Amino acid sequence: MSTPLITDELDLLQSLVDLDRHPQIIELGCGAAQLSRQLLARCPASEVTGLEVDERQYAKNLLNPQQRLHFVQAGAQAIPFEAERFDLALMLKSLHHVPLDQLSQALAEIHRVLRPKGLLYISEPVFAGALNEVMRLFHDEERVRAAALRAVQEAGSSGAWEQVAEMFFETPVHYRDFAEFEQRMIDVTFVNHRLDATTLQAVRERFEPHMTADGAHFVRPMRVNLLRKR
Repeated sequence: MSTPLITDELDLLQSLVDLDRHPQIIELGCGAAQLSRQLLARCPASEVTGLEVDERQYAKNLLNPQQRLHFVQAGAQAIPFEAERFDLALMLKSLHHVPLDQLSQALAEIHRVLRPKGLLYISEPVFAGALNEVMRLFHDEERVRAAALRAVQEAGSSGAWEQVAEMFFETPVHYRDFAEFEQRMIDVTFVNHRLDATTLQAVRERFEPHMTADGAHFVRPMRVNLLRKR
């Protein structure tokens, strides 16, 4: 069976989770909260609390308010809310950014703030693919992604969670040119990439063969795990 190409992950989320029955949502490591913003526009009964540790991104989020979307500067390993507050937790390419020695603590915190039978939707990039080969020249995430996967597997076998679903998909990624790749993937706020000239040139040389008349096209392999609080 071929891996499906998903252009809108919100469609995938809605196929797995009845959002009308899970209106109180927390997104951990929300970044700019793009999916949550789309979710709120589509689901008028939902309310989202977005947690973000990066000070610059958190400040940007406060300048771009939206009804029923609330931002808190905090990490998944120390969620500043009472127990059983939320119906659904989202981690979208963020679990592997949690400090490795705090992964189990983060999952325990999420378990704490979810209501009984609440759901945790974890979407993580798989360490594979052409784009990954470009990225690993300056930002090799093999170790942290493997640790995140182990944490999910251990949670699923711990008795605290049951795994509802696991699926793999691919998502398209497009850059107009190397300058856009550099702006989106190197000059980011949440990590300090200081590339010397030699490394930057190596990244460019690995990127350029993917350029076409309308830019560089990649697919990013992804894995989703949906866990239910026991």
